Amino acid sequence: MTYQALYRVWRPQTFQDVYGQEMITQTLQNAIRKEQPSHAYLFTGPRGTGKTSVAKIFAKAINCKNSTDGEPCNECAICEQITDGSLGDVIEIDAASNNGVEEIRDIREKANYAPTQADYKVYIIDEVHMLSMGAFNALLKTLEEPPRNVVFVLATTEPHKIPLTIISRTQRFDFRRISQEDIMRRMEYILNEMQVEYEEDALLLIAKAAEGGMRDGLSILDQALSFHDNQIFTEDIQRITGSVTQDLLEQYFESLAQKNTKDALNLLQNLLAEGKDAGRFVEDVILFGRDLLLFQNTKENDRSLFKIAKFSEGFEALATSIPEEFLYQIISVFNTTQQELRMSNHAEVYLEVATIKLAQREVEAPVVDAPTSQEPTQSTPAPSENDEVSALKKELAEMKKAISTMKENGVQGKGGNAQNGGAKKATPKSPTGQFKANRTSVYKVLSEATHDDLRELKSVWVDVLAILDVGQKALMNNSEPVAASPDALVVKFDYDILCERAQEDTLLHETINDYLEKIIDRRIQLVCITSEEWPKARQDFIDRMKSKDKDESSETSADENENVKQEKKENKVVSKAVEFFGEDIVEIVD
Repeated sequence: MTYQALYRVWRPQTFQDVYGQEMITQTLQNAIRKEQPSHAYLFTGPRGTGKTSVAKIFAKAINCKNSTDGEPCNECAICEQITDGSLGDVIEIDAASNNGVEEIRDIREKANYAPTQADYKVYIIDEVHMLSMGAFNALLKTLEEPPRNVVFVLATTEPHKIPLTIISRTQRFDFRRISQEDIMRRMEYILNEMQVEYEEDALLLIAKAAEGGMRDGLSILDQALSFHDNQIFTEDIQRITGSVTQDLLEQYFESLAQKNTKDALNLLQNLLAEGKDAGRFVEDVILFGRDLLLFQNTKENDRSLFKIAKFSEGFEALATSIPEEFLYQIISVFNTTQQELRMSNHAEVYLEVATIKLAQREVEAPVVDAPTSQEPTQSTPAPSENDEVSALKKELAEMKKAISTMKENGVQGKGGNAQNGGAKKATPKSPTGQFKANRTSVYKVLSEATHDDLRELKSVWVDVLAILDVGQKALMNNSEPVAASPDALVVKFDYDILCERAQEDTLLHETINDYLEKIIDRRIQLVCITSEEWPKARQDFIDRMKSKDKDESSETSADENENVKQEKKENKVVSKAVEFFGEDIVEIVD
């Protein structure tokens, strides 16, 4: 006998076997028990939630001669024939391949004939949203005035594509996604019946990966059984689903919290190198952050509260040490990254950007409000000390105000940046807060740029990136040289944050220059610019050059006009002199 997949072998045969849809199954059982079935039903919901299975159970229950409390017996001839699909009175139709008007007309004509063996003729039309508009119109009349003892069960994953005239003539049941607990219970039952050993954490990973679909969960379980003979281990499920272990997630969160960019990027690249799915990693980070927040606010370690985390000493220590505001920031950044991944083929770039953004975040110093009133205590200083303290506070407030004004006006003291103590220059910012390149440096490079210099640097750029360490490579991965002069290079970046970090990283500049000095025997100045700003800066430079040429041309024309006027004036004076004194006396000297 050929092998059958688990979801086929363990397809529910009674309403009691259907997990996670108790409201629907109870309603259908009551209708059968009271002998009040509707002529048409519409089952909607995500894939793998039991729509077709419930339709077949309903067809058996409504026709079973030995039905008990609305449940089929699964032992009579009618039930057995419906189970193996050999009963002619229960017809399953795939609307994806039978979506024309002729097929529906054929159904409509055959529906007028009475059932041959069963009490009811049941038509189960799967993926009914695939029918053409003409087919829907052909079906409409039958649903409006159905023949006696005929029941239609329409199943779809996209109810919004079904005309409202069809929906209004059916009883609609919305199948919801099955909870992780229900999926785990079903898998535990199956594995116990099969006498297979399993780890509970492994089943939790499968239930999470199934995303509410029982069929998807059983397919993953089937794959796991093939991967390892009759044993289900957590490590195997992690490999199959691309999930990340909790230990690695804890290390990643801790690296971000400690601003350890290198370790965080190393963890990320190792995970991707092992074949972990980028989308799954983003989802795991979001859900793990959610579990940490939940534990911080409830202090409860009930497993039912957590999505993916399991309570441990490491989890509790991380939840205690990591700030709540930072967890909100992680979830927000990775939520944006999750949306960006859907539109990109370079998932690792977005993950690296998110990691760098979180690891190199800037934390504002807490502002301590000055006390509004002073209450007398035992340690109250003497009046003279109070005067001195007040004077110092006043002076400090004036200094803070002056520093704030200097920052707003872009003025720095002799020591350099006020926050960095002169370690590096402040990065120029646009009014929107985005990185703004040094246009003067860019124009200088463009004024001396040559194609040969750019071609030479582009030819070695791949080698330059290869010698960088993990953190530096993450910054420069999406960079591109766009203009070069003998002693400078303009590099374009897709993201503001990478451009800003690369421009400020003096060690990065030194590393690149040390390598270039060995390869092309010279050092260069690195000027960073964003992809958005580069075309504007280049066009602005071209416009300036054109304007300069025009001004020079205007000055030349003005000088020539002045010379012509002068010559005309001199000719007029000579003519007058000749007229007064005669040609013999007048001598013209140039």
